[in-house]
Amino acid sequence: MDGFKISGWGVAVPDQVLTSLELAGRFGVDEDWIVSRCGIRERRFVEPGQTTASLAVDAGRRALEKAGLTGADIAHLIVATATPEQPSPATSAFVHHDLDIAGSAHDVNAECSGFIYSLMTAAALMRMDPRPILVIGSDTHSLTVNPTDRDLGILVGDGAAALVLEPTDRDWLLAWNLGADGSCTGSLKVLAGGSRMPTTEETVRDGLHYAKINGNEIYLNAVRFSVRSVRATLEQAKVQPDQVKHIVPHQANIRIINSILSHTGLDPQRLVTNLDRYGNTASASIPLALSEALDEGRVADGDLVLLAGFGAGMTWGSMLLEWGGKSG
Repeated sequence: MDGFKISGWGVAVPDQVLTSLELAGRFGVDEDWIVSRCGIRERRFVEPGQTTASLAVDAGRRALEKAGLTGADIAHLIVATATPEQPSPATSAFVHHDLDIAGSAHDVNAECSGFIYSLMTAAALMRMDPRPILVIGSDTHSLTVNPTDRDLGILVGDGAAALVLEPTDRDWLLAWNLGADGSCTGSLKVLAGGSRMPTTEETVRDGLHYAKINGNEIYLNAVRFSVRSVRATLEQAKVQPDQVKHIVPHQANIRIINSILSHTGLDPQRLVTNLDRYGNTASASIPLALSEALDEGRVADGDLVLLAGFGAGMTWGSMLLEWGGKSG
């Protein structure tokens, strides 16, 4: 047992829908302008009482039910998030309690690459400790955006999605690539609230706890690093782009996604996306899109599935899975 299989999946999104038509009125632009820039027609925002952890719990519970397991069966819980429940303790502690997880729990923050990083962490753990692992991506970035910020306001949405991994002697993971470039920390940032700039009356008054984005820099780096990562993963697996059956990218912006496809030779017809309905759900975006594809019956045994993401920092990562596993 040196590999993993995905035996369960589940999603949780808020009921509150915010359309691009509504945002167009707020920001004084046309709906078509928003859709043409990012490909998003609506997104989900949390309501009072909903949090990063509560969404994660709902998604995790559904994934466990799909796998026929309970929290008592889970050896490790990993929660990918960049919008934690509170500064301390980790969001995974709250999820651990509500799902009655038997084993360990920790968070991973690689921003929107967080779920790829978490899956790779889970894959490594599985080799050392072949027992079930629950991996959840959950973010509530709507709570970090200044209501007057058009650039970020049209992009973000809230949601969570979870996968259950179990040990198997058939290797699902064919290749992977992870990376980071810490010189790009200024492209997307929340300045205040940490040890570099502790919270004060001034930081709150000056809006320094809101996220800020350099859109052009994010676009260029996201494409550059994602293309590099995807190429490295495909080369490692000795797989050609036209052999990939399903492409599940981070659901950030349709222009970024299309540019990545163009530069890597991946087939746009094989793209798995729900960006138009959920917006950028950060750590949740890849498992949310994958879970919907699985529920729709789009993925069959033997299909090659490529996961690829990027995030602030910058961070990036990609994984190539053979669904159902490869013996030997």
